[in-house]
Formats: sequence, structure tokens, C-alpha cells
Amino acid sequence: MAAAGDGGESHCRDALREAFGDSSGSDSDTPAGVSPGAGRGHWRWEAVVGVRGLWLCAAFLSADEQARLLNAIQQEGWFVDANNQAMRFGDLPSWAVELSALIREAICVGDASVGLDAEVTNEDEDACPLPSDLLWREPFFDQMIANRYRPGEGICAHVDLMRFDDGIAIVSLESACVMHFSQAEPTSGSAGSDTLKQGGGESSKVPVLLNPGSLVLMFGDARYLWKHEIDRKPGRQLWDGRELEQHRRTSITLRKLLPCTD
Repeated sequence: MAAAGDGGESHCRDALREAFGDSSGSDSDTPAGVSPGAGRGHWRWEAVVGVRGLWLCAAFLSADEQARLLNAIQQEGWFVDANNQAMRFGDLPSWAVELSALIREAICVGDASVGLDAEVTNEDEDACPLPSDLLWREPFFDQMIANRYRPGEGICAHVDLMRFDDGIAIVSLESACVMHFSQAEPTSGSAGSDTLKQGGGESSKVPVLLNPGSLVLMFGDARYLWKHEIDRKPGRQLWDGRELEQHRRTSITLRKLLPCTD
């Protein structure tokens, strides 16, 4: 991996201090749902080669932070009987608001790297996992989906609905999985088109390992021009030549609704 330029990272650090103060070393402002861990302030971001606008923080949450977040989700009482999904709009649970703040801090103070083959056209902007207009919007996120998947359950290839703004975060908990990204093209030639068509085949898919505690961010091309999917059927979850052992998986997706134009 080659380190990204210092300009974007310094800008993010300065913006964080201006908005929140120099708090990265303090435990007093730590989200109650996740609590401080060994990785706090030492996040490493990698731009996924081949998918512009796709960033991965493999060690976003420590094991202790993951346990605390899972406990906060469990206390909501969402996953009972056959229910495996919960959606919230507008006012999010306090732990989700605090998780959003932690994501913003990780973006601002984490180390960002890009692969040698990654497409980088604007070093200052691409050195930060989210553009500044998305990073400093308020609220950062106002829509959340919590999903709990049993072994073998996944998600079909899709692009998130256009009612949501650019910049989407996904936190993975419990079981590791491989998320595949495949190209999609807007039929109108616009990244904001409501209708997209699948492009390419199996060979065009870009795999990304989502281990427990990881965070993936999608913006720009990754959000609008690439579909993402998780196929956890037996024999389909392969990474580095081996099949991943599948357990229950929990995910938290955070997005922002676009203003209503009606």
C-alpha cells in the first residue's frame, strides 16, 4: 500500500478540532454504546482497488467495542421471533448517534492509504474516505437499518435507493463475510438515475472481506455505479482460497435521507 498525501488528512484533523475540540485522546466523549478501545485514534483506512469511492476500515471497532454495541442492539428488543430487521428514520437511538460520531472521528483522524493501482485523480479529496461536504453535513446520518442474518442468509446485488443521499456506512459484527461489488450503469447516463442495469459478469466482481468490527464507506461511484451483495450460501463464502466459517451476522447501515421535494 502507498500512503496518501498528508494534505487531506491534515484538513480532516483540523476540521475535527474546530468542530469538536481536541478530543481524540479523551475517553469522556466516547460513545456509550461502543466505549473506548485499543484502536481508538489509530484507525487505518484502505481504498479498495478497482472501486472508486469505496473505503474499508478493517479494525474500526475493538472486540470490547463490538460486544458493547451488540449489547446495546440487543437491549432494543428488535430481533424477536422471525423478525431480523429494524429500520429507524429521523431520531436514531442514542447509541447509533454516538456510533455516527465515532465514524466521523475515525474518518478525520485515521490513516488513509490507497493501493498502487487505485484510481486517484484528486489527492486531497481522495486522501479522506469521505468528501468534506458529506463529512460535515448535519445530521451526518438520519436513517438506520439493523439486520441480523442467520448462517446462509445474505443480500442480493443492489444499489441503495436514490431517496438516500451520497455517503453510506456499514458496520459488520459477529460473523465475517465477503461482500462483492459489481458494476452497474445508470440508463440515463447519470449517477443519480433511478434505473440502473447490471454490467459485466462474475469476473468483474470485486470482493471485500468484512471481518467483525469492520466499517465500509461508499460514496460517489461506489455508491451509485456499483452494486453490492453478500452470498452466504454454502460454498460461496471464499477468501484467500478457503471457505469462511459462517455464524450469525449483525450489520448496521447508516444513511441520510434526501430532502423531500414534494
